[in-house]
Amino acid sequence: MKNISKFTHSISRLFTTMFGLSSFFICPRILPGQKKRWKDFLGWDYAHRGLHDNLWGIPENSLPAFQAAVDKGYGIELDVHITADHQLIVHHDDTLYRMCRVERAIKDMTLEEIRQYTLLNTDEKIPTLKEVLDLVNGKVPLLIELKSESHNCDTLCRIFNHAMRTYSGKYIIESFNPLALRWFKKNEPSVLRGQLSCNFFKEKPHCDLVLFMITVLGSNFLSRPDFISYKYTDYKNPSVQMNCGFFRARLALWTIKTMDAYNTVRDNADMIIFEGFEP
Repeated sequence: MKNISKFTHSISRLFTTMFGLSSFFICPRILPGQKKRWKDFLGWDYAHRGLHDNLWGIPENSLPAFQAAVDKGYGIELDVHITADHQLIVHHDDTLYRMCRVERAIKDMTLEEIRQYTLLNTDEKIPTLKEVLDLVNGKVPLLIELKSESHNCDTLCRIFNHAMRTYSGKYIIESFNPLALRWFKKNEPSVLRGQLSCNFFKEKPHCDLVLFMITVLGSNFLSRPDFISYKYTDYKNPSVQMNCGFFRARLALWTIKTMDAYNTVRDNADMIIFEGFEP
């Protein structure tokens, strides 16, 4: 009986230690008064890259797409890159190929070079962040993804943060890169920040340690995010459930592309990012 008791006690201690370690790594930011800070962002559906239709002349992440979202009363999800001359533009991909048929990387181009091209056989050009902010003008909340790599992370965050100081509207940020969120944790903690993630084991044939940590939200210890933004097909990941159930982090789900999927997950998320239909 003593041996059994010792074994049970050892297992209990091991379980407690493992739970404590995992909690340390994946725990989000926990602050009092969070409900008040979230009141401007909950109850909204967010149009993914604006209310766009790439086949019908309203390109994603374009001014017409953002205007359509504002007109319909949707929140807006958008993406921000930094150019070679440290200008902020709104575009999703790292290159211009898919949207402009130009095989060049944004990080190697100046704003003047980028503005030579148009989006998907339209007259629309890639907008600057300032142009988008001027258009939205606080009418709807913004969910802004920072597209940062390790070499430009601090520069992007610093310039973006400076630009947003003159914007009177409501916005929150998210990124796949936990170092971008860590920058805001250290330098602008008042901005609500979210860890973007998905099951990278499904997305990539070889998932390295960094992608594994992001998949299981093990990088949260670096940034202590306020919310988790997870691919909706993967959100039952135990780490997501622990963050948003046990620790009460907010949950955004992306990218919902059908009404059936929307109806299935709507009650399980605080924010829905949608595309290709209107809820």
